[in-house]
Amino acid sequence: MSHEQLPRTVDVRRVGDRTLRFLRPLARSVFGHRWDVHVHGREHVPSVGAHIVAANHVGLMDGPLLAAYHPRPVHALTKREMFEGHTGRALRAVGQIPLDRHNVDPGAIKACLRVLREHGVVGVFPEGGRGSGDLQRANAGIAYLALVTGAPIVPLAVFGTREPGGGTNSLPPRRTRIDLVYGAAVPVAAVSFPRTQEQIRQTTLFLHEALRAHLDAARALTGRELPGPIPTEAPSPTASIKEHIDD
Repeated sequence: MSHEQLPRTVDVRRVGDRTLRFLRPLARSVFGHRWDVHVHGREHVPSVGAHIVAANHVGLMDGPLLAAYHPRPVHALTKREMFEGHTGRALRAVGQIPLDRHNVDPGAIKACLRVLREHGVVGVFPEGGRGSGDLQRANAGIAYLALVTGAPIVPLAVFGTREPGGGTNSLPPRRTRIDLVYGAAVPVAAVSFPRTQEQIRQTTLFLHEALRAHLDAARALTGRELPGPIPTEAPSPTASIKEHIDD
């Protein structure tokens, strides 16, 4: 995949992963001391080449656990509001990508494309924010990334990162069991420029169904259930992505 292809990423700053690689073992040690973390389906994660991890989103720790426990270093789209002060500097240092969830964000999309074109891993929460985690919606960005790059989608179901009734920023009690369940990679064929809104819409529907099917399978495998709803923020827009990015 060339950085000269549309949308061009030749001038996009590379997202490094050296610090992330260094800190991942320490993070696993810290998280493993506090919680009972179980990872299922590691064999489904490609050992080489680009892929996109798509996870449901129920709690504050979903992103950090993904960064620590995914078999390969992952650059996750993270809400822009987190990139302030010490937290923001730390997130940038470990290669996470800021995202404006309320507007189409060409900078975030192109940063992800650069990672994928360099055979890296991008993490996405298609629901657009923390909530019940039942994947009632899926934003179109994941389909766009897959259509541009041909990177497969690896589904991830997360259980246990928020207690029933817990708030948006709550943490599970110490020694709570947390399950991270990977599913078989979903292939998506790359589509040459120009990509149409209908192609993005159809691919979004296809991926949404695949992710929900994996979530049901993960429930059956683990016997786990989701914690129920919490007040959620407005979902990210799903339209007009091609118009803002393909240049």
